[in-house]
Amino acid sequence: MATKSTETEELLGLERKYWDALKNRDAATAAELSDDPCVIAGAQGVGSFSPKQLGAMVNDGRFELRNYRIMEKDAAVQMIGTDVAVLAYRVHEDLVVDGKPVQLDAADSSTWIKREGKWRCALHNETILGDPFGRDRNLKPQPQE
Repeated sequence: MATKSTETEELLGLERKYWDALKNRDAATAAELSDDPCVIAGAQGVGSFSPKQLGAMVNDGRFELRNYRIMEKDAAVQMIGTDVAVLAYRVHEDLVVDGKPVQLDAADSSTWIKREGKWRCALHNETILGDPFGRDRNLKPQPQE
C-alpha cells in the first residue's frame, strides 16, 4: 500500500481539525483555521465570510454535527505552489437538523493557503453525492436572474 505524501497528511490533519471544531462547536479553532475572508460554496449557495463570522456560524444552532468520516484513501492533494494547496475527499456526515437525524455523503474540497507560516482555509466546497442531474431529489425550479 502506498503511503500518502507529507502534504496530504498535513492537510488531512488540518481538515480533520476543522471538522472536529464543527463537531465540538469550537468557534475559536474554526476561526483560527479560516482565511480572511473564506469562501464557502454548497447546496445553499456561495458566501464569503470573515473568521469571526465563521466562528459564529459554528454555534448558530442550525445543525449539530454528531460524527463524520473522511474517506482518506480517496483524498487527493494538488500543490499549486509551496504555499497554496487544494485538498479533495469524500466524507460521510451524521447530523441532527431541525431535531431529526440526517446522514449524508458528500465530496468536499478545500483550498488552503499558507500565510505567515500557517495554513488557512481560503475556500471550502461541499457537493452532496447523488445523481449528477438531481433525479434522485425533489428539485424545485430556481428563479431566473
